[in-house]
Formats: sequence, C-alpha cells, structure tokens
Amino acid sequence: MADLFSSDQPERAPPGRPLADRLRPKSLGEVVGQEHLTGGDGALTRLIRSGSLGSMIFWGPPGTGKTTVARLLAGETGLAFEQISAIFSGVADLKKVFEAARLRRQNGRQTLLFVDEIHRFNRAQQDSFLPVMEDGTVVLVGATTENPSFELNAALLSRARVLVFKSLGPEDVEKLLARAEETEGRKLPLDEDARAVLIRMADGDGRASLTLAEEIWRAAKPGEVFDAAALQQVVQRRAPIYDKGQDGHYNLISALHKSVRGSDPDAALYYLARMFDAGEDPLYLGRRLVRMAVEDIGLADPQALVVANAAKDAYDYLGSPEGELAFAQAAVYLATAPKSNAVYTAFKAATAAAKQHGSLLPPKHILNAPTKLMKDEAYGAGYRYDHDEPDAFSGQDYFPEKMGRQTFYDPPDRGFEREIRKRLDYWAKLRKERSEG
Repeated sequence: MADLFSSDQPERAPPGRPLADRLRPKSLGEVVGQEHLTGGDGALTRLIRSGSLGSMIFWGPPGTGKTTVARLLAGETGLAFEQISAIFSGVADLKKVFEAARLRRQNGRQTLLFVDEIHRFNRAQQDSFLPVMEDGTVVLVGATTENPSFELNAALLSRARVLVFKSLGPEDVEKLLARAEETEGRKLPLDEDARAVLIRMADGDGRASLTLAEEIWRAAKPGEVFDAAALQQVVQRRAPIYDKGQDGHYNLISALHKSVRGSDPDAALYYLARMFDAGEDPLYLGRRLVRMAVEDIGLADPQALVVANAAKDAYDYLGSPEGELAFAQAAVYLATAPKSNAVYTAFKAATAAAKQHGSLLPPKHILNAPTKLMKDEAYGAGYRYDHDEPDAFSGQDYFPEKMGRQTFYDPPDRGFEREIRKRLDYWAKLRKERSEG
C-alpha cells in the first residue's frame, strides 16, 4: 500500500532508492497531513504518552501514511515490528508470525503486527487474530482503504480502535514537494500553473506526489520548464476534475442523488459520468446508489435495492471501464422507479420512539418462557400463534403496554406500496373487529 514519506533533513542515499523512501519520516511529528492523529494533542501522540498501545485499524486512502505511522509507533514504544500483507499471506504465514511473536513475548518483548490490506483476509482468517490480540501476544495494527464496518468482523472491530487517515490537502502536498526539492537540491521544472496541476494529479496521495516529481525530474532537459499542457503530456496522467475530499466531490454526489430522487435519468447519467471521469472511487458510488434505493425508493419498488446491489457486484466482476455500465443501468433504474421515503421516515420516527421509551419491556405474552420461573411470571401466557388464527392474523398488540399502539410506517398509494397499503388497511380492519368482538 502507498505511504506518505517526508523528512525535514536532506539525505543522500544509494542510487535507485526511490525518493519517497528517502523522505520517510523519522518521527510522528514529521508526518504530513494527519495532525489529528500525530500532532501534539493527536490521538496517537496521546497513546504514546500513556506508554501503552492497544490494537488499531488504520482506515484511509492510499498514500496517507498508514504503513509509515505503524513503523514509527513500534519504534517509539520499543515494540518489535512485523509486517505482512493480506494479499500475499495465508494461514501458514499467520501461524509463523504468531509463533515468532510468542517467542518474543517469552523473552520480554511485545510485537506490533502490521497487517496491510487487512480487509482482504476472509472471516476465518480475521478470527485467527482474536486469541493473540486478547492475550497480548501482538498489538495488531491493520490498514485498510475500505470501510471497516463493512469489511471486518464485528469481533475484530470490538477489540480494536478505528483511526481515520485523511487524504492530503493541497497545502500538505505542497509541503512534500518543497521537502523533495530541498533533498534533491533543485527546483521542480514547472511553472506556477503546472505545479498546481501536479498537486491536483496527486489527488491527496503523498507517495503519488513524490513519484510524479521523480518522473518530472527524469523527463526534463537541462533548463526546460514545463507548463500545464507539457506536464500532462510528460506524465500521461490527467488531473482529477475535482478533489474528492473537497466541495466538488460533495457537490456532484449531491447532484446525482437529487437527480435520481427527482426522477431525471438523463441528469443522473450526466453526473455519474462526471464522477467516473474525475476518478471517483467506484465503491463509493456503489454505496451511494444503494443508499438512494433505500432512502428515496424503498418499498415503492423493492427491486431497486436488488438492482443497486447487483450493479456493485457486476462492477466487481467486470472492473473498469466495462463495469461502469452496470452503475449507469442502476442509476437509470433508480431514477425511473416510483419514489417513496415512507420507510426512511418511519425508521426515523421509530428511532425517536426507541430513545424515548427504551426502558419499557415488551408485553409478556410475546416473550418466550424457557424456564419455570419465567412461566410462573406469565411469560408467554396468552400468546396466540398467528398461523393458527383465521387469515393467519391474531390482531394482538405487540407494543409495550405503557406505550400503546404506534404508527410509524405510512406507505403512499404509489408503486408496490399501493399493495402494502391494502394489506395494512385490511389488517387494521381485522384488528378492530377482533378487539371489539
């Protein structure tokens, strides 16, 4: 995985050693762009001061310093540093690493185990970390570019703190380039506009910015200075149309979402195409389409969620650019589907009620009674099994007695929810008849 490297002091190194490696930070204070973690009051700085590290998950885009920070943590706490990649490691490799860590621990030294791309381990492999985390054999530091909530086991997450690494801002990339120039003892052969384009090309990735700088120095003839057009020709890389961490990113995803909500497939396709052209993360776009399906369409067309999820799977299978068409198809489907936010609104109302009445017990007649004491306390007494009732409907009240019946879900008379409305009205009629009878 790409890292962010930097250094305040110029350093001469053997030929062939990449610039990014030569600018590796020597302390947390030298890491650029992650002050919320590595600054004087940063989360990691506080952990080091406490003298004790717990297991952590570093979540963030490439080139933001995850690997480097893990190395520095081990150095500043006196832990042995061990690194593996989930891409190249299997169960046998993990066993060897764990055994080596146990031997170190017997000799009085703990191991910081850095696992790159940890989300690529399957569930069983992720579970194998739990015992060595719990008994202190290793301090696990996992790095991932994917959302840990979706990609990592709940058991693993419950034992680790998630720390978010941010994309580098333009000022951070500029600082890196200045340090690179100091180390090389020469300026980048770029005019002002070209330098701004280079910073945009890096797209928040520190290692990428230094790699691009090396390419430029190699390509430049003596005395040559590149303008923006020449720069793009030299590095054969287009600057993103917007910074994914800034306003352009949020403006375009907002426009896409509102176009879908407003049933305008043409506008939805336009904004989707712009985001792909800007180099947006396909996983992010897939997640947003799923969110649109559940927030703005819901049960008006239950297939909307199926289509959105299928588009993500199709992209995973086809890759780019072929898989982009699957997202386009999903966007058109969502834009042309009947709209309903009834489930979205109902869940918000139910959440508010849960916070207000969260201490109330469910009525005893719908609780199981697996013990004699619970039976004596009338758990389950009076429960009517709906499948044994006429129309497979008992009409019982399932809310806590002190709360009374509530209505959260109010489906509109559109799409599939028209049918749901009929069912709810029918059950309301039966419930009233049976309560009066």
